[in-house]
Amino acid sequence: MTKNIHPTAVIEDGAALGADVKIGPYCVVGANVKLGDGVDLKSHAVIAGYTTIGEGTVVYPFASLGHAPQDLKFAGEKSELIIGKRNTIREHVTMNPGTAGGGLKTAIGDNCLFMTASHVAHDCVIGNNVIMANNATLAGHVHVGDYCVLGGLSAVHQFVRIGAHAMIGGMSGVENDVIPFGLVKGERAHLAGLNYVGLERRGFSKDQIRALLKAFKSIFEDASDTLAERTEKAADTFSGDEPVMRIIDFIRAREGRSILQAKPAG
Repeated sequence: MTKNIHPTAVIEDGAALGADVKIGPYCVVGANVKLGDGVDLKSHAVIAGYTTIGEGTVVYPFASLGHAPQDLKFAGEKSELIIGKRNTIREHVTMNPGTAGGGLKTAIGDNCLFMTASHVAHDCVIGNNVIMANNATLAGHVHVGDYCVLGGLSAVHQFVRIGAHAMIGGMSGVENDVIPFGLVKGERAHLAGLNYVGLERRGFSKDQIRALLKAFKSIFEDASDTLAERTEKAADTFSGDEPVMRIIDFIRAREGRSILQAKPAG
């Protein structure tokens, strides 16, 4: 072991290594990779392409980061995978760089946990403090907000947006956008309420949670008007409530995919 790099590791010429980087047995680090200070590659990890990993991130055995995206339209163009600081990337995790159709960049925030065999496809944008449980998968162009939790074996359709603080239940297939604070479950997932546990853990007050619940009911459980009309009524009622307005702004900003709805009663 020399300078915390195991003699069996392959570090290609051109790779940029920060201070106190640790690279374990049989790791491969490509020529265009940048590893920040204190990055720890445990063993057998492969970091390829134009991949940047932020300081303090730990990568466990057999993770594959930065190899060509699984997109038949990809023609070898220069694209990036940018991973933030202090992330934990467990065994067999895969993350792909971007494509020309998505801005040539996949971006991961800080302080995230990617459990075993989770997958982040091309052109995804993931916020801070996100947890993806074992075998959770994101298709291309998915956006995931801060503090989201994706349960084990869940799968998210391409171009879906998942708002901050949302919780996706295990084995859920998510085909449409998920509002901030939403709780989602089901084989073909539906909106099952609000993520109360996450709200409490993040320090939202009881008054804020009550207002969110009231707004949720008015938007998603009252079938007397269209979603757009119910959203605008809620905007008038809760115009001064910042958490509720996050939901309303999220709905207003939708493009392409529909907003995931609550399951009809009965």
